[in-house]
Amino acid sequence: MLKLSAVAVAVILLSNPVLAQAQQPATKAAAAQPLAARLDALFKPQYKADDPGATVIVVKNGKTVFRKAYGAADVAAKTPLTPGTVLRLGSITKQFTAVAILMLAEEGKLALNDPITRFFPDYPTQGKVITVEHLLTHTSGIVSYTGKSGYVSTMAKDLTVAQMIDGFRNDPLEFEPGTQFRYNNSGYFLLGAIIERVSGTSYASFLEQRIFTPLGMKDTAYEGVERSSAPRAVGYSAQEKGFAPAQPLSMSQPYAAGALVSTVDDLAKWDAAIASGKLLKPASWKMAFTSYKLSPEKSTDYGYGWGVGTLQGTPMVDHGGGINGFRTHALRLPEQKVFVAVLSNADSGNANPEVLAKKAAALAIGKPFMEPKEFKLDARALDAFTGVYDIGNEQRDGKEKRTFTSRDGKLMMARGDRSPAALTPYSKYGFFFPGTLARFEFERDAQGKVTHVTVDNAGERTRNERVGDAPAEREAVKIDNAGFDARAGAYQLAPQFTITVSREGERYYAQATGQRKIEIFPASQDVFFSRDVNAELRFEQAADGAPVAVLHQNGQATRGTRLQ
Repeated sequence: MLKLSAVAVAVILLSNPVLAQAQQPATKAAAAQPLAARLDALFKPQYKADDPGATVIVVKNGKTVFRKAYGAADVAAKTPLTPGTVLRLGSITKQFTAVAILMLAEEGKLALNDPITRFFPDYPTQGKVITVEHLLTHTSGIVSYTGKSGYVSTMAKDLTVAQMIDGFRNDPLEFEPGTQFRYNNSGYFLLGAIIERVSGTSYASFLEQRIFTPLGMKDTAYEGVERSSAPRAVGYSAQEKGFAPAQPLSMSQPYAAGALVSTVDDLAKWDAAIASGKLLKPASWKMAFTSYKLSPEKSTDYGYGWGVGTLQGTPMVDHGGGINGFRTHALRLPEQKVFVAVLSNADSGNANPEVLAKKAAALAIGKPFMEPKEFKLDARALDAFTGVYDIGNEQRDGKEKRTFTSRDGKLMMARGDRSPAALTPYSKYGFFFPGTLARFEFERDAQGKVTHVTVDNAGERTRNERVGDAPAEREAVKIDNAGFDARAGAYQLAPQFTITVSREGERYYAQATGQRKIEIFPASQDVFFSRDVNAELRFEQAADGAPVAVLHQNGQATRGTRLQ
């Protein structure tokens, strides 16, 4: 729900003519267009007037060079989005939480190396020391509540801060604090509670009094306690056909990890305050924008509330947000004095704000990305690229690998335990993810064997070594079709979210609300898996004998009963 889009970590500049060529302007005529026209040409094709859309702002050298909105704020009412429309920020909220903590630290009311037991004396840290800095940098080891089994089914329920903390405080730590990076909403929830305990006021009031009001951010607030009457956008999720209002969410649950709403204009004011060094001392701002290190050799690419990386070779800090009905991204290039924010009122089904924000920033600094064109490659050539590749310095917890496999004439890539996705070739050795900025260029040794892959993400490159063969594809078994047919139907896993299972001849399918139908394969009569999504669907029986479907995905097990 409140995920951060990862960026590549270490920068390894390699001689790569294909990648370099892919980053040049398409034509001299395009490069000669005014910047605003080029930005409009980037965004306009992505959003239909009658669908959910996005608000956009681009600031350069302190001046707004582009400010526009696309699509509908309310699809049913056919109300257009405007640049002044208020939208949910999602996890962009985290940078405001981090700055609030740093303000309190500068005032001597807390220290970043304070153990959290100073503020929560009875918090069960399981014999470990968890500090405020661990919470800021996603290195605490605490379980993220949004990743827990059953979270989706209860996310519309209003809960107190104490009740929310009780929901994860007793879970075993996932790792030794300070030894791994794992994006974590629980950490930022606890930071909100610390702000309240130290300041003696609510999280919402602290941000309003200490940040929003002094900076003139009149349309920014904790959702539910807004101070202005600016129009609000409805949030949507993609359905099989079109869009529908997103699933309900109580904003007591994202809290300091993602409950703020704002406009692109207010975010530009926020960036101007950062650029001029307001609110914090220079040393504190520097810490916020410095990547936390797990060790001298291993960086996390994350400071305090911001991701830290590069874009087209220039330093960048950024953060994205994904929350019910909304996707967002905001970035700043401090050396180039560029700020970009893209706020969308759809959480799925249309353009990716992160990709668009980065493309817009690249245009603003005169280093645009060029969309690579598909290259015809014989499917038999794909086998040479398959295998397991060590992410190396890019890894944060020491466990992730990239796995490339060949299937149905496509090269598939999966990172860690994520679902595989199809790549498209743009050269004999180069591939890209359509709709993203990710490129993959394979290297061969003198004998012609593939040994490495260079990953280019928005101009930031890493080189991954091939360390083994790809695992064999999971085998399906033969099952009794009559037994499957007895379970076919729609299962409700959450309000407004169902999975429908069906059979066509000897093939089995599952389709989730708003998503395409995918083929599933039997591992047994009761367990099915997908080759497109890293998930399992297991069938059980309720006490009354009624069939129950349990979706196992991303460490969660979500149960659903069959609809009549």
